[in-house]
Amino acid sequence: MTYDDASWQRPGPGSEPPAPERTGEAVPPTGYAGPPPTQQPPAGWRPPTYLQPPPPRQLAPQDIDKIEAQEKDARTLTYGVGLVAAAVMVVLSCLLCSRVLF
Repeated sequence: MTYDDASWQRPGPGSEPPAPERTGEAVPPTGYAGPPPTQQPPAGWRPPTYLQPPPPRQLAPQDIDKIEAQEKDARTLTYGVGLVAAAVMVVLSCLLCSRVLF
């Protein structure tokens, strides 16, 4: 099948566009017929189930006071590490600035 540029050019004023039969294109169907009909699945279409899963287990009880104490300890450690890192950065900055100025 050969393609020519005539099918892509704009029609002149007052002329009709070429019909699909003449350009080799298929004529699109008119209207919408709707979705295809559905069919019920046959009986027994699911595989048989032999085992039932066990019911979920109970979670272990939580000690809220112990959890809060551990979170407080972790927060204290985090703040301590942050303060030490900030102090080291301040000392290094002071050393760098003193070397540049003097």
